[in-house]
Amino acid sequence: MEKTKTFEDLLVWQKAHEFVLLVYRMTENFPRREVYGLTSQFRRAAVSIAANIAEGYKKKDYKNKLNFLNIAHSSLEECRYYIILSKDLGYETDARLIELTNEVGRLLNAYSKAIASNHSIS
Repeated sequence: MEKTKTFEDLLVWQKAHEFVLLVYRMTENFPRREVYGLTSQFRRAAVSIAANIAEGYKKKDYKNKLNFLNIAHSSLEECRYYIILSKDLGYETDARLIELTNEVGRLLNAYSKAIASNHSIS
């Protein structure tokens, strides 16, 4: 099915990685008191998105692969909440984060559907 050589060739991973980098840059400006709180949680959830896409990439069993994509999507939704929380706390946020959240979500859905349809499940 995949015509890619590494997970780095996947557009969904590329956009997820871009999201991680933006989260890291944005959270550098969060208050110091958040280092072990929101900053850490936000970064870990963001990294989890790209990491689970990468980890699932080489899984042979499509159900296992879909499970990793599901975890990535769950982490994406966790980040969606952290964006809301950051705004509500008055921390500076980057408007591009919402765009990337939506884009990565669409790409994860499309990639998951393509894998599922190739294996006759829905």
